[in-house]
Amino acid sequence: MRCRAVRRLKRRLGRRGTILTSYGLVWLLYGYGQLTTPQPDQRGLATALSIMPLSGWGWCWIAAGIVALVSAWAPPGRDAIAFIVLPLIVVPWMASYLAAWISGGFPRGWVAAAVWAVITVPVLVVAGWPEPPRAKKAEPPYEH
Repeated sequence: MRCRAVRRLKRRLGRRGTILTSYGLVWLLYGYGQLTTPQPDQRGLATALSIMPLSGWGWCWIAAGIVALVSAWAPPGRDAIAFIVLPLIVVPWMASYLAAWISGGFPRGWVAAAVWAVITVPVLVVAGWPEPPRAKKAEPPYEH
Protein backbone atom coordinates (compact mmCIF):
# COMPACT_ATOMS: atom_id res chain seq x y z
CA MET A 1 0.00 0.00 0.00
CA ARG A 2 2.70 2.45 0.99
CA CYS A 3 4.72 1.81 -2.15
CA ARG A 4 1.68 2.50 -4.30
CA ALA A 5 1.07 5.80 -2.49
CA VAL A 6 4.70 6.80 -2.95
CA ARG A 7 4.55 5.94 -6.65
CA ARG A 8 1.38 7.97 -7.11
CA LEU A 9 2.90 10.90 -5.24
CA LYS A 10 6.07 10.69 -7.32
CA ARG A 11 4.04 10.54 -10.53
CA ARG A 12 1.90 13.50 -9.44
CA LEU A 13 4.81 15.72 -8.41
CA GLY A 14 7.27 14.74 -11.11
CA ARG A 15 10.91 15.76 -11.00
CA ARG A 16 10.26 19.50 -10.98
CA GLY A 17 7.65 19.22 -8.24
CA THR A 18 9.96 17.06 -6.14
CA ILE A 19 12.72 19.67 -6.31
CA LEU A 20 10.23 22.43 -5.51
CA THR A 21 8.92 20.47 -2.54
CA SER A 22 12.42 19.79 -1.21
CA TYR A 23 13.69 23.33 -1.61
CA GLY A 24 10.39 24.80 -0.46
CA LEU A 25 10.66 22.90 2.81
CA VAL A 26 14.30 23.90 3.29
CA TRP A 27 13.60 27.58 2.58
CA LEU A 28 10.55 27.51 4.88
CA LEU A 29 12.53 25.89 7.70
CA TYR A 30 15.46 28.26 7.20
CA GLY A 31 13.12 31.24 7.48
CA TYR A 32 11.49 29.76 10.56
CA GLY A 33 14.95 29.28 12.06
CA GLN A 34 15.78 32.94 11.41
CA LEU A 35 12.63 33.93 13.30
CA THR A 36 12.96 31.58 16.25
CA THR A 37 16.71 31.11 16.66
CA PRO A 38 18.60 33.81 14.77
CA GLN A 39 22.18 33.03 13.88
CA PRO A 40 24.47 34.47 16.56
CA ASP A 41 27.07 35.94 14.20
CA GLN A 42 25.27 38.28 11.83
CA ARG A 43 28.31 40.23 10.59
CA GLY A 44 28.00 38.66 7.15
CA LEU A 45 24.42 39.86 6.83
CA ALA A 46 25.11 43.52 7.63
CA THR A 47 24.13 44.71 4.14
CA ALA A 48 20.91 42.67 4.09
CA LEU A 49 20.05 43.78 7.62
CA SER A 50 20.49 47.42 6.64
CA ILE A 51 17.59 46.89 4.22
CA MET A 52 15.28 44.90 6.50
CA PRO A 53 15.45 43.31 9.97
CA LEU A 54 16.20 39.61 10.24
CA SER A 55 12.58 38.85 11.11
CA GLY A 56 11.53 40.42 7.80
CA TRP A 57 14.06 38.30 5.95
CA GLY A 58 12.82 35.24 7.84
CA TRP A 59 9.29 35.89 6.59
CA CYS A 60 10.63 36.35 3.03
CA TRP A 61 12.33 32.94 3.23
CA ILE A 62 9.11 31.42 4.55
CA ALA A 63 7.08 33.05 1.77
CA ALA A 64 9.50 31.74 -0.87
CA GLY A 65 9.19 28.26 0.62
CA ILE A 66 5.41 28.42 0.57
CA VAL A 67 5.39 29.60 -3.06
CA ALA A 68 7.59 26.62 -3.97
CA LEU A 69 5.43 24.15 -2.05
CA VAL A 70 2.23 25.42 -3.66
CA SER A 71 3.83 25.53 -7.12
CA ALA A 72 5.01 21.94 -6.76
CA TRP A 73 1.37 20.86 -7.06
CA ALA A 74 0.57 23.21 -9.94
CA PRO A 75 -0.12 21.76 -13.39
CA PRO A 76 2.89 21.47 -15.71
CA GLY A 77 4.02 24.85 -16.97
CA ARG A 78 2.52 26.74 -14.03
CA ASP A 79 5.46 26.36 -11.66
CA ALA A 80 7.72 29.04 -13.15
CA ILE A 81 7.14 31.54 -10.33
CA ALA A 82 8.73 29.16 -7.83
CA PHE A 83 11.82 28.76 -9.99
CA ILE A 84 12.17 32.55 -9.90
CA VAL A 85 11.41 33.06 -6.20
CA LEU A 86 13.67 30.31 -4.83
CA PRO A 87 16.94 31.72 -6.23
CA LEU A 88 15.76 35.32 -5.86
CA ILE A 89 15.71 35.20 -2.05
CA VAL A 90 19.29 33.87 -2.07
CA VAL A 91 20.68 36.84 -4.04
CA PRO A 92 20.57 39.37 -1.16
CA TRP A 93 22.09 36.76 1.15
CA MET A 94 24.99 36.08 -1.24
CA ALA A 95 25.49 39.77 -1.97
CA SER A 96 25.54 40.60 1.73
CA TYR A 97 28.11 37.93 2.51
CA LEU A 98 30.27 39.02 -0.43
CA ALA A 99 30.06 42.68 0.60
CA ALA A 100 31.06 41.77 4.17
CA TRP A 101 34.01 39.77 2.87
CA ILE A 102 35.16 42.52 0.50
CA SER A 103 34.89 45.16 3.23
CA GLY A 104 36.83 42.95 5.64
CA GLY A 105 33.95 42.75 8.11
CA PHE A 106 33.44 39.01 7.69
CA PRO A 107 36.50 37.08 6.46
CA ARG A 108 34.48 33.92 5.74
CA GLY A 109 31.88 35.80 3.72
CA TRP A 110 33.14 34.37 0.44
CA VAL A 111 32.56 30.85 1.78
CA ALA A 112 28.95 31.58 2.76
CA ALA A 113 28.30 33.26 -0.59
CA ALA A 114 29.77 30.30 -2.47
CA VAL A 115 27.75 27.80 -0.43
CA TRP A 116 24.49 29.63 -1.13
CA ALA A 117 25.39 29.86 -4.82
CA VAL A 118 26.08 26.12 -5.05
CA ILE A 119 22.92 25.27 -3.09
CA THR A 120 20.90 27.25 -5.64
CA VAL A 121 22.43 25.69 -8.77
CA PRO A 122 20.10 22.64 -8.86
CA VAL A 123 17.07 24.93 -8.80
CA LEU A 124 18.40 26.81 -11.82
CA VAL A 125 19.22 23.56 -13.64
CA VAL A 126 15.81 21.99 -12.99
CA ALA A 127 14.07 25.21 -14.06
CA GLY A 128 15.23 24.45 -17.60
CA TRP A 129 14.09 20.84 -17.58
CA PRO A 130 10.84 19.90 -19.22
CA GLU A 131 8.89 17.35 -17.24
CA PRO A 132 9.33 14.04 -19.07
CA PRO A 133 6.13 12.71 -20.63
CA ARG A 134 4.33 10.07 -18.66
CA ALA A 135 4.88 6.53 -19.83
CA LYS A 136 1.90 5.07 -21.62
CA LYS A 137 0.62 1.70 -20.58
CA ALA A 138 1.64 -0.95 -23.05
CA GLU A 139 -1.23 -2.49 -24.94
CA PRO A 140 -1.29 -6.25 -25.21
CA PRO A 141 -0.34 -7.55 -28.62
CA TYR A 142 -3.28 -8.28 -30.88
CA GLU A 143 -3.56 -11.63 -32.55
CA HIS A 144 -4.39 -11.65 -36.22
